[in-house]
Amino acid sequence: MLLSVLNRKEKLKFLDLAMRMVSVDGSPNEVEQRLLNMMLAEVGDNIVAEYHFSLSKNLKQTTDYFISSTAKVKNIIYLNLLKVAMSDDFYNTSEHLFLEELREKLNIDETKKKQLMRLVYTERDLRERAKRVVGH
Repeated sequence: MLLSVLNRKEKLKFLDLAMRMVSVDGSPNEVEQRLLNMMLAEVGDNIVAEYHFSLSKNLKQTTDYFISSTAKVKNIIYLNLLKVAMSDDFYNTSEHLFLEELREKLNIDETKKKQLMRLVYTERDLRERAKRVVGH
């Protein structure tokens, strides 16, 4: 969601964080993999061709990159990571701790976090309603 707004380096760094997010609790499950594929499509083929699909060696360096970013970029990054974490019905404690640590580093307050989470829930609800309408 809104990943196309990011510049080349931000997209690459985001993919590092997304890969870290899905790896926090082991290998990505089917739902997480499908969501990652959609995010890869959103960042563009040129980024996908350039990206190495492995965990970055230095998570601190990756997160520190976003500390000086604009609030808009930080919110887009955090929104998409929330979407990954909330993509399946299993919200792992490790994912929660990862997101909270990142939220604090990026200086995203609790109110903004709740707003971003509401967006993820609204999108999920819309998708489910669409499935019901199309299915009947």
